[in-house]
Amino acid sequence: MPNRFVSRFEPDSPLAIDPGEATMRLLRRYEPMGKRGRRQFLASLAALAAGAPILAQDAGSQPQGRTPRTTFPPQHGAKVMEPVNIHEIQNVAERNLDLATYDYITGGAEDEHTLVGNLEAYRRTWLRRRVAVDVSKIDTSVELLGQRLKFPIMLDPTTKNRIAPQGDKLAAIGAHDAGAIYGVTAAVNFIDDLYKTSKAPTWWCCQLGHRTKEAAQLWARQNTEAGSTWLGVTVDHTVTPNRDRNIRNQFPGYEAGVLRPGVPNLTWDYIDWLRSASKAPIIVKGILNAEDAAAAVKYGADAIIVSNHGGRALDGAIPTLMALPECVDAVGGKIPVLLDGGIRRGIDVLKALALGARAVLFGRPPAWGLAAFGAVGVQRVVELTAAELTVAMALVGAPNVAAIKRNMVRLPWEQSA
Repeated sequence: MPNRFVSRFEPDSPLAIDPGEATMRLLRRYEPMGKRGRRQFLASLAALAAGAPILAQDAGSQPQGRTPRTTFPPQHGAKVMEPVNIHEIQNVAERNLDLATYDYITGGAEDEHTLVGNLEAYRRTWLRRRVAVDVSKIDTSVELLGQRLKFPIMLDPTTKNRIAPQGDKLAAIGAHDAGAIYGVTAAVNFIDDLYKTSKAPTWWCCQLGHRTKEAAQLWARQNTEAGSTWLGVTVDHTVTPNRDRNIRNQFPGYEAGVLRPGVPNLTWDYIDWLRSASKAPIIVKGILNAEDAAAAVKYGADAIIVSNHGGRALDGAIPTLMALPECVDAVGGKIPVLLDGGIRRGIDVLKALALGARAVLFGRPPAWGLAAFGAVGVQRVVELTAAELTVAMALVGAPNVAAIKRNMVRLPWEQSA
Protein backbone atom coordinates (compact mmCIF):
# COMPACT_ATOMS: atom_id res chain seq x y z
CA MET A 1 0.00 0.00 0.00
CA PRO A 2 1.49 3.43 -0.88
CA ASN A 3 2.37 5.94 1.80
CA ARG A 4 -0.58 8.01 3.07
CA PHE A 5 -0.53 11.35 4.73
CA VAL A 6 -2.05 11.25 8.19
CA SER A 7 -2.94 14.13 10.45
CA ARG A 8 -5.23 14.97 13.35
CA PHE A 9 -7.99 15.51 10.77
CA GLU A 10 -8.09 11.75 10.06
CA PRO A 11 -9.16 10.39 13.46
CA ASP A 12 -10.79 7.29 12.00
CA SER A 13 -7.78 6.30 9.92
CA PRO A 14 -6.09 3.10 11.16
CA LEU A 15 -2.80 4.95 10.63
CA ALA A 16 -3.85 8.09 12.49
CA ILE A 17 -1.57 9.36 15.24
CA ASP A 18 -2.80 11.08 18.38
CA PRO A 19 -1.32 14.62 18.50
CA GLY A 20 0.11 14.08 21.97
CA GLU A 21 1.69 10.80 20.95
CA ALA A 22 2.99 12.37 17.76
CA THR A 23 4.58 15.21 19.76
CA MET A 24 6.42 12.78 22.01
CA ARG A 25 7.61 10.73 19.07
CA LEU A 26 8.89 13.82 17.32
CA LEU A 27 10.70 14.88 20.48
CA ARG A 28 12.36 11.49 20.88
CA ARG A 29 13.35 11.50 17.22
CA TYR A 30 14.96 14.92 17.08
CA GLU A 31 16.27 15.48 20.61
CA PRO A 32 19.53 13.54 20.08
CA MET A 33 20.38 15.76 17.08
CA GLY A 34 21.10 18.87 19.19
CA LYS A 35 20.38 22.35 17.80
CA ARG A 36 19.58 21.06 14.35
CA GLY A 37 17.15 18.54 15.83
CA ARG A 38 15.42 21.19 17.94
CA ARG A 39 14.82 23.30 14.85
CA GLN A 40 13.36 20.32 12.99
CA PHE A 41 11.25 19.39 16.01
CA LEU A 42 9.77 22.88 16.29
CA ALA A 43 9.05 22.99 12.55
CA SER A 44 7.29 19.62 12.64
CA LEU A 45 5.42 20.55 15.80
CA ALA A 46 4.20 23.78 14.22
CA ALA A 47 2.95 21.84 11.20
CA LEU A 48 1.19 19.37 13.46
CA ALA A 49 -0.46 22.12 15.50
CA ALA A 50 -1.63 23.82 12.32
CA GLY A 51 -3.28 20.64 11.13
CA ALA A 52 -0.85 20.17 8.27
CA PRO A 53 -0.47 16.56 7.22
CA ILE A 54 2.66 14.76 8.35
CA LEU A 55 3.95 11.36 7.43
CA ALA A 56 3.64 8.67 10.02
CA GLN A 57 7.37 8.11 9.65
CA ASP A 58 8.00 11.75 10.63
CA ALA A 59 6.39 11.02 13.97
CA GLY A 60 8.78 8.15 14.52
CA SER A 61 6.48 5.27 13.62
CA GLN A 62 6.68 2.79 10.79
CA PRO A 63 3.41 0.86 10.43
CA GLN A 64 3.84 -2.74 9.35
CA GLY A 65 3.65 -3.46 5.66
CA ARG A 66 4.45 0.08 4.54
CA THR A 67 7.39 1.15 2.43
CA PRO A 68 9.74 3.44 4.38
CA ARG A 69 10.21 6.95 3.07
CA THR A 70 13.92 6.31 2.54
CA THR A 71 14.65 2.81 1.34
CA PHE A 72 18.35 3.07 0.55
CA PRO A 73 20.55 3.39 2.42
CA PRO A 74 18.79 1.76 5.38
CA GLN A 75 17.82 3.92 8.34
CA HIS A 76 19.55 3.86 11.71
CA GLY A 77 19.30 5.92 14.88
CA ALA A 78 19.23 9.70 14.72
CA LYS A 79 22.86 10.14 15.76
CA VAL A 80 24.11 7.73 13.10
CA MET A 81 21.91 9.29 10.43
CA GLU A 82 22.88 12.90 11.20
CA PRO A 83 26.20 12.91 9.28
CA VAL A 84 25.32 13.12 5.60
CA ASN A 85 28.72 12.08 4.24
CA ILE A 86 32.02 10.50 5.21
CA HIS A 87 33.59 13.89 5.95
CA GLU A 88 31.04 14.49 8.69
CA ILE A 89 31.54 10.98 10.08
CA GLN A 90 35.24 11.79 10.22
CA ASN A 91 34.41 14.86 12.31
CA VAL A 92 32.47 12.71 14.79
CA ALA A 93 35.40 10.30 14.99
CA GLU A 94 37.79 13.14 15.71
CA ARG A 95 35.65 14.29 18.62
CA ASN A 96 35.50 10.76 20.02
CA LEU A 97 39.20 9.90 19.82
CA ASP A 98 42.33 11.07 21.55
CA LEU A 99 44.75 12.96 19.33
CA ALA A 100 47.30 10.15 19.00
CA THR A 101 44.73 7.59 17.85
CA TYR A 102 43.01 10.02 15.49
CA ASP A 103 46.34 10.99 13.93
CA TYR A 104 47.27 7.31 13.60
CA ILE A 105 44.16 6.74 11.48
CA THR A 106 44.17 9.98 9.55
CA GLY A 107 47.83 10.86 9.06
CA GLY A 108 50.34 9.84 6.43
CA ALA A 109 54.07 9.67 5.93
CA GLU A 110 56.33 12.67 6.42
CA ASP A 111 54.88 15.78 4.71
CA GLU A 112 51.80 13.86 3.54
CA HIS A 113 52.17 14.86 -0.10
CA THR A 114 50.99 11.45 -1.29
CA LEU A 115 48.09 11.41 1.16
CA VAL A 116 46.90 14.77 -0.18
CA GLY A 117 47.69 13.72 -3.74
CA ASN A 118 45.36 10.74 -3.46
CA LEU A 119 42.50 13.07 -2.59
CA GLU A 120 43.48 15.76 -5.07
CA ALA A 121 43.58 13.27 -7.95
CA TYR A 122 39.83 12.71 -7.63
CA ARG A 123 39.12 16.43 -7.42
CA ARG A 124 41.08 17.09 -10.61
CA THR A 125 39.56 14.23 -12.62
CA TRP A 126 36.33 15.15 -14.37
CA LEU A 127 33.39 13.17 -15.66
CA ARG A 128 31.81 13.19 -19.12
CA ARG A 129 28.20 12.23 -18.57
CA ARG A 130 25.91 10.61 -21.10
CA VAL A 131 22.25 11.61 -21.29
CA ALA A 132 19.06 10.08 -22.72
CA VAL A 133 20.00 6.73 -21.16
CA ASP A 134 17.40 4.63 -19.35
CA VAL A 135 18.62 4.57 -15.73
CA SER A 136 15.35 3.56 -14.10
CA LYS A 137 17.21 0.53 -12.75
CA ILE A 138 20.80 0.69 -11.48
CA ASP A 139 22.81 -2.50 -10.96
CA THR A 140 25.99 -1.96 -8.91
CA SER A 141 26.91 -5.64 -8.65
CA VAL A 142 30.17 -7.06 -9.99
CA GLU A 143 31.99 -10.40 -10.17
CA LEU A 144 35.41 -10.65 -8.54
CA LEU A 145 37.58 -13.75 -8.06
CA GLY A 146 34.64 -16.09 -7.73
CA GLN A 147 32.55 -13.75 -5.57
CA ARG A 148 29.45 -11.76 -6.49
CA LEU A 149 29.71 -8.33 -4.88
CA LYS A 150 26.60 -6.22 -4.24
CA PHE A 151 28.72 -3.20 -5.11
CA PRO A 152 32.40 -2.76 -6.08
CA ILE A 153 33.35 -1.42 -2.65
CA MET A 154 35.33 -3.39 -0.08
CA LEU A 155 37.08 -2.76 3.22
CA ASP A 156 40.86 -2.53 3.14
CA PRO A 157 42.85 -4.89 5.36
CA THR A 158 43.69 -2.31 8.00
CA THR A 159 43.70 -3.16 11.69
CA LYS A 160 40.98 -1.56 13.83
CA ASN A 161 42.13 -2.94 17.18
CA ARG A 162 44.13 0.20 17.91
CA ILE A 163 40.93 2.22 17.60
CA ALA A 164 38.66 0.28 19.93
CA PRO A 165 38.74 -2.96 21.92
CA GLN A 166 37.96 -5.79 19.48
CA GLY A 167 37.84 -3.21 16.72
CA ASP A 168 38.51 -5.75 13.96
CA LYS A 169 35.61 -7.87 15.18
CA LEU A 170 33.25 -4.90 15.37
CA ALA A 171 34.26 -3.78 11.88
CA ALA A 172 33.60 -7.30 10.60
CA ILE A 173 30.07 -7.13 11.99
CA GLY A 174 29.56 -3.78 10.28
CA ALA A 175 30.84 -5.18 6.99
CA HIS A 176 28.50 -8.16 7.33
CA ASP A 177 25.49 -5.95 7.96
CA ALA A 178 26.38 -3.79 4.96
CA GLY A 179 26.94 -6.80 2.70
CA ALA A 180 30.54 -5.83 1.96
CA ILE A 181 33.65 -7.98 1.64
CA TYR A 182 35.90 -7.42 4.63
CA GLY A 183 39.69 -7.15 4.48
CA VAL A 184 41.54 -7.86 7.71
CA THR A 185 45.10 -8.42 8.89
CA ALA A 186 44.15 -11.08 11.46
CA ALA A 187 40.77 -12.77 11.93
CA VAL A 188 41.49 -16.23 13.34
CA ASN A 189 41.01 -15.03 16.93
CA PHE A 190 37.41 -13.89 16.45
CA ILE A 191 35.97 -15.16 13.20
CA ASP A 192 34.61 -18.43 14.66
CA ASP A 193 32.50 -16.43 17.13
CA LEU A 194 30.96 -14.52 14.22
CA TYR A 195 30.26 -17.69 12.26
CA LYS A 196 28.40 -19.07 15.27
CA THR A 197 26.20 -15.96 15.45
CA SER A 198 25.77 -15.65 11.66
CA LYS A 199 27.55 -12.29 11.71
CA ALA A 200 30.65 -13.26 9.77
CA PRO A 201 31.17 -11.35 6.51
CA THR A 202 32.85 -12.70 3.43
CA TRP A 203 36.44 -11.89 4.34
CA TRP A 204 40.02 -12.10 3.16
CA CYS A 205 43.30 -11.76 4.97
CA CYS A 206 46.34 -9.71 3.97
CA GLN A 207 49.63 -9.06 5.77
CA LEU A 208 53.04 -7.53 5.12
CA GLY A 209 54.63 -10.89 4.35
CA HIS A 210 56.86 -13.27 6.28
CA ARG A 211 60.62 -13.71 6.31
CA THR A 212 60.57 -17.47 5.80
CA LYS A 213 58.67 -19.84 3.54
CA GLU A 214 57.60 -21.93 6.52
CA ALA A 215 56.01 -18.95 8.29
CA ALA A 216 54.21 -17.91 5.10
CA GLN A 217 52.84 -21.41 4.55
CA LEU A 218 51.63 -21.71 8.12
CA TRP A 219 49.86 -18.35 7.85
CA ALA A 220 48.27 -19.33 4.55
CA ARG A 221 46.99 -22.65 5.88
CA GLN A 222 45.61 -21.15 9.10
CA ASN A 223 43.64 -18.43 7.34
CA THR A 224 42.40 -20.66 4.52
CA GLU A 225 41.11 -23.17 7.06
CA ALA A 226 39.50 -20.33 9.03
CA GLY A 227 37.51 -19.29 5.95
CA SER A 228 39.54 -16.58 4.21
CA THR A 229 38.21 -16.14 0.68
CA TRP A 230 41.49 -14.78 -0.69
CA LEU A 231 45.03 -14.32 0.60
CA GLY A 232 46.95 -11.10 0.16
CA VAL A 233 50.43 -9.70 0.60
CA THR A 234 51.25 -6.00 0.93
CA VAL A 235 54.55 -5.34 -0.85
CA ASP A 236 55.12 -1.60 -0.24
CA HIS A 237 55.99 -1.65 3.47
CA THR A 238 59.38 -3.37 3.65
CA VAL A 239 60.51 -0.93 6.35
CA THR A 240 58.55 1.22 8.80
CA PRO A 241 57.98 4.65 7.23
CA ASN A 242 58.51 8.01 8.89
CA ARG A 243 55.10 9.15 10.06
CA ASP A 244 55.59 12.53 11.68
CA ARG A 245 52.25 12.61 13.46
CA ASN A 246 52.87 9.24 15.09
CA ILE A 247 56.42 10.21 16.06
CA ARG A 248 55.27 13.51 17.54
CA ASN A 249 52.53 11.78 19.52
CA GLN A 250 54.98 9.08 20.71
CA PHE A 251 52.76 6.43 19.19
CA PRO A 252 54.25 2.96 19.86
CA GLY A 253 56.60 1.71 17.16
CA TYR A 254 57.57 5.06 15.61
CA GLU A 255 60.76 7.10 16.02
CA ALA A 256 62.27 9.79 13.83
CA GLY A 257 64.73 8.51 11.24
CA VAL A 258 65.04 5.01 12.71
CA LEU A 259 65.31 2.17 10.21
CA ARG A 260 62.88 -0.47 11.44
CA PRO A 261 62.81 -3.46 9.08
CA GLY A 262 59.46 -4.96 8.18
CA VAL A 263 60.04 -7.80 5.72
CA PRO A 264 63.02 -6.46 3.74
CA ASN A 265 63.65 -9.80 2.00
CA LEU A 266 60.19 -9.91 0.40
CA THR A 267 60.36 -10.87 -3.30
CA TRP A 268 58.06 -12.29 -5.96
CA ASP A 269 58.90 -15.75 -4.60
CA TYR A 270 56.41 -15.04 -1.83
CA ILE A 271 53.53 -15.79 -4.21
CA ASP A 272 54.88 -19.33 -4.66
CA TRP A 273 55.23 -19.67 -0.89
CA LEU A 274 51.52 -18.97 -0.45
CA ARG A 275 50.49 -21.02 -3.48
CA SER A 276 52.27 -24.08 -2.08
CA ALA A 277 50.06 -23.99 1.03
CA SER A 278 46.67 -22.81 -0.23
CA LYS A 279 44.44 -22.88 -3.29
CA ALA A 280 42.90 -19.50 -2.41
CA PRO A 281 43.34 -16.69 -4.94
CA ILE A 282 46.34 -14.48 -4.15
CA ILE A 283 46.20 -10.69 -4.27
CA VAL A 284 49.28 -8.46 -4.37
CA LYS A 285 48.72 -5.05 -2.79
CA GLY A 286 50.98 -2.05 -3.34
CA ILE A 287 51.48 -1.87 -7.12
CA LEU A 288 52.06 1.58 -8.65
CA ASN A 289 53.61 1.07 -12.08
CA ALA A 290 53.36 -0.99 -15.24
CA GLU A 291 56.56 -2.93 -14.60
CA ASP A 292 55.39 -4.29 -11.25
CA ALA A 293 51.87 -4.91 -12.56
CA ALA A 294 53.28 -7.04 -15.37
CA ALA A 295 55.58 -8.84 -12.93
CA ALA A 296 52.64 -9.69 -10.67
CA VAL A 297 50.93 -11.37 -13.62
CA LYS A 298 54.15 -13.18 -14.57
CA TYR A 299 54.66 -14.59 -11.07
CA GLY A 300 51.10 -15.82 -10.68
CA ALA A 301 49.10 -13.21 -8.78
CA ASP A 302 45.33 -13.56 -9.21
CA ALA A 303 44.70 -9.83 -8.75
CA ILE A 304 46.59 -6.67 -7.86
CA ILE A 305 45.68 -3.64 -5.81
CA VAL A 306 47.02 -0.32 -7.05
CA SER A 307 47.94 1.17 -3.71
CA ASN A 308 50.43 3.53 -2.06
CA HIS A 309 49.40 2.44 1.44
CA GLY A 310 47.04 5.39 1.71
CA GLY A 311 50.00 7.79 1.65
CA ARG A 312 51.35 6.12 4.77
CA ALA A 313 54.50 4.55 3.26
CA LEU A 314 56.66 6.41 0.69
CA ASP A 315 55.81 10.11 0.70
CA GLY A 316 56.02 11.40 -2.85
CA ALA A 317 54.67 8.20 -4.39
CA ILE A 318 52.25 8.76 -7.26
CA PRO A 319 48.54 9.05 -6.36
CA THR A 320 46.81 5.76 -7.02
CA LEU A 321 44.19 7.14 -9.40
CA MET A 322 47.00 8.55 -11.56
CA ALA A 323 48.88 5.22 -11.49
CA LEU A 324 45.81 3.15 -12.30
CA PRO A 325 45.68 3.51 -16.13
CA GLU A 326 49.22 2.27 -16.77
CA CYS A 327 48.72 -0.68 -14.42
CA VAL A 328 45.48 -1.61 -16.17
CA ASP A 329 47.20 -1.43 -19.55
CA ALA A 330 50.12 -3.56 -18.34
CA VAL A 331 47.84 -6.28 -17.01
CA GLY A 332 45.93 -6.39 -20.27
CA GLY A 333 42.79 -7.90 -18.77
CA LYS A 334 44.58 -11.05 -17.56
CA ILE A 335 43.75 -10.43 -13.90
CA PRO A 336 41.51 -7.93 -12.07
CA VAL A 337 42.99 -4.61 -11.03
CA LEU A 338 41.70 -3.10 -7.79
CA LEU A 339 42.49 0.26 -6.23
CA ASP A 340 42.59 1.99 -2.87
CA GLY A 341 43.66 5.40 -1.62
CA GLY A 342 41.58 8.56 -1.31
CA ILE A 343 38.08 7.10 -1.73
CA ARG A 344 35.66 9.39 0.10
CA ARG A 345 32.61 9.49 -2.17
CA GLY A 346 30.64 7.21 -4.44
CA ILE A 347 31.66 9.43 -7.33
CA ASP A 348 35.31 8.59 -6.53
CA VAL A 349 34.42 4.93 -6.96
CA LEU A 350 32.85 5.74 -10.34
CA LYS A 351 36.02 7.49 -11.54
CA ALA A 352 38.19 4.54 -10.50
CA LEU A 353 35.90 2.09 -12.28
CA ALA A 354 35.96 4.21 -15.42
CA LEU A 355 39.77 4.10 -15.39
CA GLY A 356 39.77 0.32 -15.27
CA ALA A 357 39.47 -0.77 -11.65
CA ARG A 358 37.22 -3.78 -11.07
CA ALA A 359 36.51 -2.65 -7.52
CA VAL A 360 37.88 -0.31 -4.86
CA LEU A 361 38.84 -0.59 -1.21
CA PHE A 362 39.00 2.00 1.54
CA GLY A 363 40.64 1.99 4.95
CA ARG A 364 40.24 5.30 6.73
CA PRO A 365 36.47 5.80 6.24
CA PRO A 366 35.51 2.50 7.94
CA ALA A 367 37.98 3.31 10.72
CA TRP A 368 36.32 6.68 11.22
CA GLY A 369 32.92 4.99 11.15
CA LEU A 370 34.05 2.58 13.88
CA ALA A 371 35.39 5.42 16.01
CA ALA A 372 32.22 7.43 15.50
CA PHE A 373 29.49 4.84 16.08
CA GLY A 374 30.98 1.36 16.45
CA ALA A 375 29.94 -1.48 14.14
CA VAL A 376 26.94 0.43 12.78
CA GLY A 377 29.29 3.28 11.84
CA VAL A 378 31.25 0.91 9.61
CA GLN A 379 27.98 -0.25 8.09
CA ARG A 380 26.84 3.33 7.54
CA VAL A 381 30.08 4.31 5.77
CA VAL A 382 29.68 1.47 3.29
CA GLU A 383 25.98 2.17 2.77
CA LEU A 384 26.58 5.87 2.17
CA THR A 385 29.29 5.21 -0.37
CA ALA A 386 27.25 2.57 -2.18
CA ALA A 387 24.23 4.88 -2.25
CA GLU A 388 26.31 7.73 -3.64
CA LEU A 389 27.71 5.40 -6.31
CA THR A 390 24.17 4.44 -7.32
CA VAL A 391 23.21 8.09 -7.76
CA ALA A 392 26.45 8.88 -9.61
CA MET A 393 25.91 5.99 -12.03
CA ALA A 394 22.41 7.22 -12.79
CA LEU A 395 23.61 10.77 -13.38
CA VAL A 396 26.53 9.76 -15.58
CA GLY A 397 24.32 7.48 -17.69
CA ALA A 398 25.53 4.04 -16.59
CA PRO A 399 22.74 1.62 -15.62
CA ASN A 400 25.28 -1.05 -14.63
CA VAL A 401 28.99 -1.37 -13.90
CA ALA A 402 29.73 -2.71 -17.39
CA ALA A 403 28.38 0.57 -18.82
CA ILE A 404 31.04 2.61 -17.01
CA LYS A 405 33.56 3.35 -19.75
CA ARG A 406 36.99 4.95 -20.01
CA ASN A 407 35.61 7.79 -22.12
CA MET A 408 33.45 8.90 -19.20
CA VAL A 409 36.45 10.47 -17.44
CA ARG A 410 39.07 13.06 -18.24
CA LEU A 411 42.35 13.01 -16.33
CA PRO A 412 43.96 16.37 -15.53
CA TRP A 413 46.41 16.23 -18.44
CA GLU A 414 43.88 15.10 -21.04
CA GLN A 415 42.26 17.56 -23.39
CA SER A 416 38.52 18.09 -23.18
CA ALA A 417 36.47 16.49 -25.91
